[in-house]
Amino acid sequence: MANFLKVLTGPRKPTINVVRMTGVIQAANSPRHQLINFERFNKPLERAFRAHNVKAVALEINSRGGSATQSNLIWKRVRQLKKETGVPVVAFLEDVAASGGYYLACSADKIVADENSMIGSIGVIFASFGAKEAISKLGLERRVYTAGESKAMLDPFSDEKKEDVEKINELLLHCHENFISVVEKSRG
Repeated sequence: MANFLKVLTGPRKPTINVVRMTGVIQAANSPRHQLINFERFNKPLERAFRAHNVKAVALEINSRGGSATQSNLIWKRVRQLKKETGVPVVAFLEDVAASGGYYLACSADKIVADENSMIGSIGVIFASFGAKEAISKLGLERRVYTAGESKAMLDPFSDEKKEDVEKINELLLHCHENFISVVEKSRG
């Protein structure tokens, strides 16, 4: 039967498989928002690289970034599949490929972008707020019970502690150094 189908359809032409990555990079999936994460893209990437007669994989990226961990997991998976299959990768950057979006692009052999695309932002951010005075003015009292060290680190309803800020800065620095290393390895 397979030979009969080949006679009818002819030999399969070489293909370039496209994987579209659009949205915020974060672990949780949402039916209402386009998200990029390892869980959602692992199988499509596998299919793209292992398809019959594939000559290249194109990553179409449009993301302002998000989770450093999810970006790294996808970056590693693309690099692993590229190594296993020998299939080259080209990243096409659309409107924006900032931070994690650029991190994803670094998994490619070549990056192509429009001159108006916003690209880059090799950095890491952690945002929080302090609301201790606000809840006090409302007559509210915060009660936190923990077991274990640093469980209430950077609680927005408590005073900021120097050691908590130092720990967060250490974590941010580690992620930033890893990001720079990925860019250096990829873009060398």
